[in-house]
Amino acid sequence: MDRRSSQAWFAVRRYGYGAGRPITWQGWSLWILFLGVTLIPTLVVPWLDLTEPLLAESLVMLVDGIAIVSFFLICKAKTAGDWR
Repeated sequence: MDRRSSQAWFAVRRYGYGAGRPITWQGWSLWILFLGVTLIPTLVVPWLDLTEPLLAESLVMLVDGIAIVSFFLICKAKTAGDWR
């Protein structure tokens, strides 16, 4: 077993490109954190009485973009084997 696969958080997908399901508690924790960071602000901002709603929505989109790119890079680094 190589060093990379022993530290894998995600399984390789059988079909398609990308990471599969989480296989360790670290992978599940990262997945839950990602969902929280992206969904909670997206669902909460419309309910707030804001003076600058466009700025708030722009900040949510910026946070979502950073979270998506970060999640993608961590998944790629922590997947058992290479992505096909």
